[in-house]
Amino acid sequence: MPRADFDDVWRDETHFNNMLSELIKAPQEGTRGVRRGLRHPARPADTDDTALSVSELTRTIKTLLEGRVGAVTVTGETGGLKASPSGHVYFCLKDQYTLVDCVIWRSSASRIRTLPADGTRVTVRGKLTVYEPRGRYQLVVTSLSSAEEKGDLWAKFEALKEKLAAEGLFDRDRKTPLPESPAVVGIVTSPGGAALRDMVKILSRRAPGVRVVVSPSVVQGRDAPADIARALERLDRWGRADVIIVGRGGGSLEDLWAFNDEAVARAIAASQTPIVSAVGHETDFTIADFVADARAATPSEAAECVAPDQSTRFGRLAHAANVLSRALSGVVREQRERLRGLARERVFRRPADMLERRWQRIDELYDELADNARDRIRRETGRVDIQAARLAAMSPLAVLDRGYAVLHGPDGRVVTDAATLRAGDNVTARLRTGRIAATVTATEGSSA
Repeated sequence: MPRADFDDVWRDETHFNNMLSELIKAPQEGTRGVRRGLRHPARPADTDDTALSVSELTRTIKTLLEGRVGAVTVTGETGGLKASPSGHVYFCLKDQYTLVDCVIWRSSASRIRTLPADGTRVTVRGKLTVYEPRGRYQLVVTSLSSAEEKGDLWAKFEALKEKLAAEGLFDRDRKTPLPESPAVVGIVTSPGGAALRDMVKILSRRAPGVRVVVSPSVVQGRDAPADIARALERLDRWGRADVIIVGRGGGSLEDLWAFNDEAVARAIAASQTPIVSAVGHETDFTIADFVADARAATPSEAAECVAPDQSTRFGRLAHAANVLSRALSGVVREQRERLRGLARERVFRRPADMLERRWQRIDELYDELADNARDRIRRETGRVDIQAARLAAMSPLAVLDRGYAVLHGPDGRVVTDAATLRAGDNVTARLRTGRIAATVTATEGSSA
């Protein structure tokens, strides 16, 4: 849908022609730069190399116009309209100051329901080019609509846009991010359209492993909105597509109107699968573009958007593999040098020598330990003998060996005082060998 704030919309032909004049100013500087990038027919050797032929000049202007201007939208009045037997339509678009020649090729003319009469104010979209045989620039028109038709459709567009925006269908927080590497790409479009062929071609080139599933639909006419909504719901309900592209190629405002339908907008909003809207050309905006999770300027751009370029990915993988290979090679070199250094150590050159020295040292330590143990045992044995002799000398049993006895009273205690006994007490005398039982007949002495 064309919009008033787009840079490539001209409100009248005066603005258009002013821009054209600016493009072809300073011909010497401008054309030389372009001419250097063109291939010209061979010229005679005596030709001035700084001069352009008429063909070169025309080709240069055509290159400038097509490269710098390209697709435009222009409003003006029709005049001199003529339909040729071939099906092409020729007319001029004019205002009160100037006019521009226009042509509608048969393929585009067949999509225009009614050709406007001379003097009708229309808005056309097309590509600026140069008709080289006559050296005249002209506009190749791809879509045409009268101001009255556009005004009515624009009002409907704005009303629906305002309604859906109020419901939050355009909010960013409800949009789903597109998958980075989809395995299955669903497409809702006309099965016989050029848009489908372009998308399949791009997808097969950029991501050969991606599976493409088409949910066919008509994309133009009275039945198109309901058909598009059903195709979307069918593909979303299938549930195996990672992302869905819905759209069609360029056309007039009426051709694209199915994508401004409320049923299509709500089908997109209800989809659980991320959806990319790709309707018409770069400056064509539809309600579907605002509701979808992402918008592509053209169907071809949509295919590029959803499918990562495998060649780029393979290039990144190759770069990563090179980096990893270099890193591993560095580690291998470092470890190899370390092993070489260890191999130069004596332990690895003569391992038996080191083992023999270690065993000899162990034998020496064992002998030293055995000698120290024997010396320690002798010293401790001598100390034990001395202490035993001392204990034996202090033992009361040693006194008995000299003829003494130990007397035990009736209570079994050793008697050391005669006063503790009485006549008739039974006592026991312990000799060096054996015991004697006796009865006290008399005592002498006292504890004093």
